Amino acid sequence: MLKVEGRLKIFRMRDNKQAGLYIHVPFCLSKCAYCSFYSIKSVNFIPEYLLALQEEIKFYSKDFHSFDSIYIGGGTPSLLNIEQLASIFSVIHKTYEIYADAEITLEANPGDIFLEYLKMLRSIGINRLNIGIQSFDDKLLKFLGRRHSAGEAVFAIDKARQAGFNNLGVDLIYGVHGQSIRSWKNTLQKAVSFIPEHISCYQLSLDERTSLYKKYSWEGWQLPDEDKGLKFFLTTAEELENAGYIHYEVSNFARSENLQSRHNMKYWRHVPYLGVGPAAHSFLGNKRWWNKPTVKNYLQDIAGKKMPVETSEELTGEQLQLEALFLGLRTREGIDLRLYKQKYGTDLLAEKKTIIEKLLENKLVKLESGFLMPTRAGLVVADSLALI
Repeated sequence: MLKVEGRLKIFRMRDNKQAGLYIHVPFCLSKCAYCSFYSIKSVNFIPEYLLALQEEIKFYSKDFHSFDSIYIGGGTPSLLNIEQLASIFSVIHKTYEIYADAEITLEANPGDIFLEYLKMLRSIGINRLNIGIQSFDDKLLKFLGRRHSAGEAVFAIDKARQAGFNNLGVDLIYGVHGQSIRSWKNTLQKAVSFIPEHISCYQLSLDERTSLYKKYSWEGWQLPDEDKGLKFFLTTAEELENAGYIHYEVSNFARSENLQSRHNMKYWRHVPYLGVGPAAHSFLGNKRWWNKPTVKNYLQDIAGKKMPVETSEELTGEQLQLEALFLGLRTREGIDLRLYKQKYGTDLLAEKKTIIEKLLENKLVKLESGFLMPTRAGLVVADSLALI
């Protein structure tokens, strides 16, 4: 069994402001038709990339000291073998303090998963698996450009359970051309039948850089109109809530509060996070920065002993306040009005009295125990709620 040596500190209390670490693995065997995240269709650069990644991880030890969540995303992180993943964890543990109960997530493609690999993932400390299933319909998977089949998706879930993963997430996509509400319901019911701890449901969006955008344009297809999009959203919420899931963010559902994605909650709560790898974003205090979005530039910069940062920005108090509204109203817990006033010096209920009363009247938000929270109908228009 592989061992990952380093500092591991047991913290008695974990607070909601503890930083998280995101690691981007920008490699794929094929590019999904809808995907706009940065990745390249090659694995040749992986050895060189891992060495560069370790240098970047070590660089930030003066700004970050500990993490209670690590999220390895992509790209396709499950292309890395166990020795390669262990090398990443080795430098992390030698450089930072990692909470004993840290949530450590790996994104995986169903086509890469086999039992022995999953057992080894567990042995190096990965305790949460997020599987990019997207659909249980082979025709739809082919349309989306996925390289796995529905059978492989089911196989992956089964083997993950056999390997001992008791914190399992699945990703699904809806609003695809030719997809009916009935077929989407079937997909949700199939997903629920495996009792995953977490389900993410994303409405298809089209980025002009993707091949699916070009196909939609060529064929004259359209994304679902407002009414159809609403029907998909409400169907999703009703099916999953009826199955016992908490709808804790616009696109995310968990079987219980402690099974919400701890790492993703950091983004929505304005909590510090470090992102390493090409195109990765970081946030600390009032500063945000992001890396250059190419492997080539990333490797060149690290080789030249400089960090591959493309741009950084310092957010004003007003910008942070607006972001807190935007992010908070995308979540079930909403805005803690007391903390909001304490942090930004603004009594939100007094300053936005007329607008909030209108939102309350239209049942888009509700007030409970000092929190301004979106209702299910409010989550549908969450981006607009932030304009209050």
